[in-house]
Amino acid sequence: MSEPDRIIRLKTVLARTGLSRSTIYRKIAEGTFPAQIKISVNGAGWRVSDVNRWVGDPVAWQTVSSDCETNEHQGRRRSLG
Repeated sequence: MSEPDRIIRLKTVLARTGLSRSTIYRKIAEGTFPAQIKISVNGAGWRVSDVNRWVGDPVAWQTVSSDCETNEHQGRRRSLG
């Protein structure tokens, strides 16, 4: 049986990535950093596996939704050009 994915809080994410809090939230909005997940009414955290994947290759990391938006945007650009 595989081990369940741990959830880490912001302080740990900051230490592992070396990014500032504002940079993390900006990158989440851009789709270039994993989004946090809700773990309680007032709490949120990140999956360790997502953060580790980002640390392993930050340039290549993108959320699925941003991939779709990029492809959709490129399609419109091609049709206009």
